[in-house]
Amino acid sequence: MKKIINTDQAPAAIGTYSQAIIHGNTLFTSGQIPIDPATGEMLPADFASQAHQVFKNLTAIAEAAGTSLQNAIKLNVFLQDLENFATLNQIMGEYIQEPYPARAAVQVARLPKDSLIEIDAIVAVV
Repeated sequence: MKKIINTDQAPAAIGTYSQAIIHGNTLFTSGQIPIDPATGEMLPADFASQAHQVFKNLTAIAEAAGTSLQNAIKLNVFLQDLENFATLNQIMGEYIQEPYPARAAVQVARLPKDSLIEIDAIVAVV
């Protein structure tokens, strides 16, 4: 049985998808881009600010599901520029401590709303 997760502390879905789904004891989030949920606006094109907002959005979704981003099992990270990889690692360390989840990080040609970063997560619900 799946359960839909929706919180106003993260950006509302802007298409035919849910913010997240719990199936069993696992939370699957949709990709999060740096939209401020309070304004519905995209953050300016500064990678660090955008990355922080993405992690804040993921944190809010995890908490709405009754878990924590610290329980992340896997992150998929999409970057417009892999030159931001070191900054990504530094910022991720502010939101998730060891043991770190498995992670993929790839450079892509373009992201929704020309975001510099998008992340989706698989999180244990414990």
